Amino acid sequence: MKSPICDLLGIEFPLFAFSHCRDVVAAVSRAGGFGVLGATGLTPQTVHTELKWIDEHVGGKPYGLDILFPENMATSGERGVTYNSLKSRIPEAHKAFAAELLASAGIEQQTFESSDDRAQPFDPEQALRTLEAAFEHPIKLIANALGVPPPEMIEMGKKHGVPVAALVGAKEHAIRQVNAGVDILVVQGTEAGGHCGEVTTMVLVPEVLKAIKTIRDVPVLAAGGIMNGSQMAACMAMGAAGVWTGSVWLATTESETTPIFRERMIEASSRDAVRVKTRTGKPARQLRSAWTEAWERSPNSPGALPMPLMTLVSESALRSVNRAAEAGNPKARDMVTYFVGQGVGLIDSVRSAGQVVQDFKEEFLEAVERMNALLEE
Repeated sequence: MKSPICDLLGIEFPLFAFSHCRDVVAAVSRAGGFGVLGATGLTPQTVHTELKWIDEHVGGKPYGLDILFPENMATSGERGVTYNSLKSRIPEAHKAFAAELLASAGIEQQTFESSDDRAQPFDPEQALRTLEAAFEHPIKLIANALGVPPPEMIEMGKKHGVPVAALVGAKEHAIRQVNAGVDILVVQGTEAGGHCGEVTTMVLVPEVLKAIKTIRDVPVLAAGGIMNGSQMAACMAMGAAGVWTGSVWLATTESETTPIFRERMIEASSRDAVRVKTRTGKPARQLRSAWTEAWERSPNSPGALPMPLMTLVSESALRSVNRAAEAGNPKARDMVTYFVGQGVGLIDSVRSAGQVVQDFKEEFLEAVERMNALLEE
């Protein structure tokens, strides 16, 4: 396919794959798409390990990096915040509710007392150092979500000649991002997994394209619930330059997800992808489970804490859930959850990442041929 964004990034097919798994990133780029490694949680040291592996396995194909710089957190403006310092801010009600949920399923309870001097989740200072370290590798794109990238990120992109992308969930967000100088917009509808807004992809993409037309020509990648090539063709018919995908890669053989979660994806319907705040403190879509239902529907639930405090409550507990589920605990299996979009209802099998790319290409061509046939009638 010949398109400006393919020429800009040196790719064959404008299918972007966001994944926390380096194996998925490398496989998608090798197959002609563009893999993007989710680097939230990586440090300047660990990012080298991950990117060195990708460099050795991507076959010289381009890939990118996604790193989170939230504009608004409970700790915004504070410096040197660690896990230890955050633990004291977690109310006893939230600790107790999480512990009771685990105990009710026969899962060993988490503790909050162990020493942990790591930087807080989503720490902006560490994220900048990690991004700077990443530029020692041949990354071809950097992306940010949850707000306008910090000026330092945009400057790094310019310095290294690497486009800066930003995720948006509303027209107003897109206008801010374009005025801030980003190079690519990832326009993400509410169908998406992870952090998302309230407007659907089908509405948001043309709305953003119309809003930015008079400001600056910025390529738009459609995102949110996109699981196949026919959806990709529909988005590009609306004016998108390509698509940004995430959930579809969770059901691949290379994915970081557990076999149990992949089984639960196949079992799920689109209505089982619920948008809640009780995972990170911001609205994020994930797979419905006994864990999400308890936090959202139990009369005893203390509700969500702001980011990043809620992450401390949920992530350590859910790691314990996964371990217990893998050990054969059926109640723990019912609690297993992960970020996933409404497109989960379209998942009916586990495939390799390379096969997913191939299927996207074939489905895209079939959709284009159907449209061409209609025009010829």
